Amino acid sequence: MTLRLVEFVVAGNEASDLLPVRSSALLRSYGARRGFWTVLDEGPVERCLALLLELDDGTWTARHVTADAGVENGRTEDGEALAHHDGWVYVFGSHFGSKAGPLRPRRAFVARFREDDAAAGPLPVHVVRNRFRLHRAVNDALAASPLTLLPAGERVRDRFIVETLARGTSRAKSWVSRLAPDDLPLNVEAAAFTPAGTVLLGLRFPVTEAGEPILVEVSGVPGMFAADPVWPRALGAYAVTGVTPPGELTGFRAMVPTPDGGYAAVIGSIDALGKGSVLLDDHPDGGAVTSRHVRFRLPVGRTDDSCRLVGELAADLAPFHHVEGLAELDGRPFYVTDEDHRVALWVG
Repeated sequence: MTLRLVEFVVAGNEASDLLPVRSSALLRSYGARRGFWTVLDEGPVERCLALLLELDDGTWTARHVTADAGVENGRTEDGEALAHHDGWVYVFGSHFGSKAGPLRPRRAFVARFREDDAAAGPLPVHVVRNRFRLHRAVNDALAASPLTLLPAGERVRDRFIVETLARGTSRAKSWVSRLAPDDLPLNVEAAAFTPAGTVLLGLRFPVTEAGEPILVEVSGVPGMFAADPVWPRALGAYAVTGVTPPGELTGFRAMVPTPDGGYAAVIGSIDALGKGSVLLDDHPDGGAVTSRHVRFRLPVGRTDDSCRLVGELAADLAPFHHVEGLAELDGRPFYVTDEDHRVALWVG
């Protein structure tokens, strides 16, 4: 596959995910014929939303979007995944921590906004911090799943779980009750809503014992935004088989629904090399992994065997290690990478 590079500078930042703009009003306001949302990786969500736009004259530009999260301004970090649902754009935090731990409550959030609202004035963003409620629901679903998971590793458990529990206990945080010593740290990197209104969360970590990427189906995400919040419930976990090279560990990096009712995704390393990752200290086979564009479908029914989804390779994206976003438009793939502190869009 031949890819064309379009480079952007967006506040000296790196990009996560790639979501097509659906609002014609928003595109018109910028004089653009197409565009993508991306979320930058450093800072609170209201300061990290950006548009990558193809203008009417065919040139590309990046625009940092001014947004306002009200009382939640400055209280989130590490937005990773974007998804459309019912007229909203949702932003999911990683629910993870720094490379060396511990877990950070600021990353356990979901936000949403209306695209049309970005056409004029500061964009209102509604943020809900779930204080590890989603961590609890997903960990319980993983524990109940027939999947065999890769053990966290001693250093990972100490830095991410034991240290988080110790910090929360010393500060009398109520969220401590939602963590357990045998939990796995979650790193949410991808999201896509299903036609039923549930959301598939693609995990960069954990993975299966065989190194396969895992996604968890969650219901009730819109209920988080009600005046009296109803918290999400995890329905089950899936592993995508047949797409991980032997001897490697691969996690989700991006995911999108496809017109045929299936899903496309990017899978790759479980963490970045050379940045002091405790995950890679315990699991070195998960680092030097190049990215892959894959496809899969959800099962019609739910059985023990249906938790394993047969994937197929759409494109090997070697030598890229850091493909962070995927979109498929007009039969062409678009990818965004986060290497070298730049936003790089690759057009198929």
